Amino acid sequence: MPPASTEAPTTVGAVPTPAAEVPAPGPAAAPGAEAADTRLAPGDPGYRRISLALFLAGVATFALLYSTQALLPLISGEFGVAASDASWTVSAATGGLALFVLPMSSLSERFGRRTVMTAALAVAVTLGMLVPFAPSLGVLVALRAMQGAALAGLPASATAYLAEEVRPRALVSAIGLFVAGNSIGGMSGRIVTGWVAQEWDWRVAVGVVGVLAVGCAVAFRMLLPAPTHFTPGSLRPRVLLRTVRDHLADPLLRRLYAIGALFMTVFGGVYTVIGYRLGEAPFGLSQGIVGSIFLVYLVGTVSSAAAGRLVLRLGRRGTLYLAGGTTAAGLLLSLVSSLPLVLLGLVLITAGFFAGHAAASSAVSKTATHGRAQAAALYQSAYYIGSSAGSTVGALAFHASGWSGTVGVGLLAVVGVVAITALGSLAAARLTARGEPAAAR
Repeated sequence: MPPASTEAPTTVGAVPTPAAEVPAPGPAAAPGAEAADTRLAPGDPGYRRISLALFLAGVATFALLYSTQALLPLISGEFGVAASDASWTVSAATGGLALFVLPMSSLSERFGRRTVMTAALAVAVTLGMLVPFAPSLGVLVALRAMQGAALAGLPASATAYLAEEVRPRALVSAIGLFVAGNSIGGMSGRIVTGWVAQEWDWRVAVGVVGVLAVGCAVAFRMLLPAPTHFTPGSLRPRVLLRTVRDHLADPLLRRLYAIGALFMTVFGGVYTVIGYRLGEAPFGLSQGIVGSIFLVYLVGTVSSAAAGRLVLRLGRRGTLYLAGGTTAAGLLLSLVSSLPLVLLGLVLITAGFFAGHAAASSAVSKTATHGRAQAAALYQSAYYIGSSAGSTVGALAFHASGWSGTVGVGLLAVVGVVAITALGSLAAARLTARGEPAAAR
């Protein structure tokens, strides 16, 4: 995997690359460049503040984004709809994020990463306080779609902020911590909603998550340092389209986008349907216990934070193969009608997913030499399209064929991850045979 570019600002086509898109300072090969680099490294006080602030932003983002996922059986019951209909409360949120992440990332190029992230969280938590009062499923889905659109200002802006403010060698670990915040948010939101809903109802549960997100948003804004390596870019559509075209023309970026989407297809499908599976025979678990199952997200926290070490040891492709194999093993284990084995399967699915996601998303930030916010936004768009598709298709497969149908969808997605990674290896071998650099491909 190539290091992030350290060249001076260049020109892409006829459009100058903004200085903020090129990590400072000077050529990477220059003696003493690492010592002269003014960006933050692990151990610096500013690095710790950034890590904690973006960790909390990740907590708020995933807690809000998936706040209804553990509650789908209750929502189905109140509105008298099937699992596939209730799943739209998840799919609408992730779909809204997928559609708006690119426009929001462009706003961050012009107005700043911190400004856009702060505004996005403010709107999302406000909508989160309205969700409990939705009078119908249609209104609930609409509010969730708007909430997802607001949260689109977080993921790509956060990774672009890190790419500009953190030294390249620390980037994978820094992004891994942000992803770890996602896992904590997803876990805590589901656990809280499960137990609160069991005592009261799903409306009170999502309201509690909204209050939790408000606290995270306030702490995030107080902690995140003002950027020191950001230079405003252009909002001209022609510039944006040219940048997007450049990224989509890069074979490695295209493969990373597809891998992110496929991993999230597995994850979205499994965790949308798992509440129905565990609430039915032969398990018959209560709503609170089902919510507590999401403690397995702690495994994702560990695996995403460890992704940097895995990439250094195994390489990007080796890490993706390991993540795909772990996820597939978990899917197969979950087919057994034994609660301990189902839980072990969820542990493996979660570990594989978060390791693969952290490896792929950090590779996007390192590969892009300009328009990093747009490169990250395209990854996030593909990733959440995968989540939306996984939630909907996984629920439909469950309705048609039970849990085995959902597992079948997940296994097909894992096969896709392995195949795309193998294609990358073949492409690198061809470049090497021609005497061309292959590390980036």
